[in-house]
Amino acid sequence: MQRRRLLQIGIGSALVLGLAGGAALLWRPGLQGGRLTPAGRQALGALAAALLDGAWPAEAMARAQAIERHLTHFEDTIANFPPAVRDELQLLLSLVCNAAGRAGLLGLGKPLHEAALADVQKALNDLRFSRLLLRQQSYFALRDLNFAAFYAQPGSWAALGYPGPTAI
Repeated sequence: MQRRRLLQIGIGSALVLGLAGGAALLWRPGLQGGRLTPAGRQALGALAAALLDGAWPAEAMARAQAIERHLTHFEDTIANFPPAVRDELQLLLSLVCNAAGRAGLLGLGKPLHEAALADVQKALNDLRFSRLLLRQQSYFALRDLNFAAFYAQPGSWAALGYPGPTAI
């Protein structure tokens, strides 16, 4: 091996390690200890707003309060999941909360809570119809978990025409 090639490999390796270390410092988990982090709440709130558009109150303050209640119900829903499932969800939410992961997975450059609703919906639609199975699975996981948390709450039953469980 020539000295020039050895120096190129050394410099390239140093750059890769430096970038990986910098990325690790910027890593923002979306879920820790079964609870949403502030970054996770912001990202998941934007995703819930896009996924359940039309189910939220029209008035801005009531909508924000409903989404906050939804996030609490979401945490309650995932609290009963096995640790392995919560770990996978933690990885997915961490990708969504970080710029590089969000750009790679959703194609969005700005944080989800700063993006327009139409942009988030387009990103989710692109994820849903992606040719990559992993991206599709990410979409369905985010959608199904949000729907499960939303429609498990008695407050959303009326919109479905469900009167609730019958008394025994």
